[in-house]
Amino acid sequence: MIALSLAEIAEIVGGQSYDIPDPAVRVTGPVVIDSRAVRPGSLFAAFAGEHVDGHDYAQSAVAAGAAAVLAPRPVGVPAIVVPDVTAALGALARTIVERLGTTAVALTGSSGKTSTKDLIAQLLERKGPTVYPAGNLNNEIGLPLTALRAVEDTEHLVLEMGARYIGDIRYLSGLVPPKVSLVLNVGTAHIGEFGGREQIAEAKGEIVECLPEDGVAVLNADDPLVRAMSSRTKARVVLFGEAADADVRAENVRLTEHGQPAFTLHTPTGCSDVTMRLYGEHHVSNALAAAAVAHELGMSVDEIALALSEAGTLSRWRMEVTERPDGVTIVNDAYNANPESMRAALRALAAMGRGRRTWAVLGQMAELGDEALAEHDAVGRLAVRLNVSKLVAVGGREASWLQLGAYNEGSWGEESVHVSDAQAAVDLLRSELRPGDVVLVKASRSVGLERVAQALLENTTEGEVTGR
Repeated sequence: MIALSLAEIAEIVGGQSYDIPDPAVRVTGPVVIDSRAVRPGSLFAAFAGEHVDGHDYAQSAVAAGAAAVLAPRPVGVPAIVVPDVTAALGALARTIVERLGTTAVALTGSSGKTSTKDLIAQLLERKGPTVYPAGNLNNEIGLPLTALRAVEDTEHLVLEMGARYIGDIRYLSGLVPPKVSLVLNVGTAHIGEFGGREQIAEAKGEIVECLPEDGVAVLNADDPLVRAMSSRTKARVVLFGEAADADVRAENVRLTEHGQPAFTLHTPTGCSDVTMRLYGEHHVSNALAAAAVAHELGMSVDEIALALSEAGTLSRWRMEVTERPDGVTIVNDAYNANPESMRAALRALAAMGRGRRTWAVLGQMAELGDEALAEHDAVGRLAVRLNVSKLVAVGGREASWLQLGAYNEGSWGEESVHVSDAQAAVDLLRSELRPGDVVLVKASRSVGLERVAQALLENTTEGEVTGR
């Protein structure tokens, strides 16, 4: 964060100073919500969580070098006390970004947000200093924390925006108004909370409504609900996709023998060939979205194509591919799952496993509401249609629906199995994996299936991590 005195911060957030001997002391380090991340000059924002109360760590944060604590009550050490810490972080973030004049790029979508954010960041970093969120910091706390990392030379600020309710993205866009807004897709993630795809589209479209007239709305031409958002903004609209009328589009899309996408990138200023290091055809749409943003911010088509061809994954457990010394390939995509991303991962597995035995270790897709049974059944059936060799469904009721869908689609019998938990999956795989097998691990974050991938990689430190 740019350096500010405690007095300046208190004025920006409308807070009261407590136990601060010198209001001129400046915050020169990062704003953090975890006392373990405190650095000299940090500002520690204290939140009362479900299991841990940040106020209990206020003294240790200051002892570790924090200049002060941002809290809703006095904590016995230098503190700026505010009625609402979340609102205070938002106010501070907006002020910082306004002072810097940094170009903010915001993106949302039902799936692919984090992967696309990582691609945009890697493209824009070639043009100038760029700040982007680690992982998926995309809510009312994570977004300000990302914005507050901007400093004087930051040219681009890439922000991921998630939503659980109507109005969430409007609120986030008000904190840090974007100059470029991107909508990837409207799927079924959180459909149990929103009630339908039309309601999800209403929520996602808030990101273009906030744009100024000289802003840019980057929309997916291949998704009718996203394309229709062009009527909700006064900003200029740029379309990306495989549609013939897309401003930024892909032609001659194909997968390499390793399952990595290749295509010809077309932009309004020319075309160039791309062969990606990432895995799965779904990354073509992500790459086009990133290319459209980068093109609008001044990168040439050749620069974009080269950057896309060299880009890797920046976030953990998202199509993270590791080959063990015995030739078994582990694809750890266990960070999260929804029906769209699950289908994309299965197709990537099928492409990677040509001529090899493939395993899909899958668990629950959360927050699907009344659609849960049908969506889990459909994923199980898709695994059969894609000729995945073995399905291991991990967990409770939803996992049984995955296994039942596979069984009913292809009468797999022993080729599909339902196990109770991650340890049971690990035990099964350790006993049955053969050299050359490819294993995909994927489920919603709450299931914790990354433990399966990690266990299968234990004592295999000689393996090469690829796609990073």
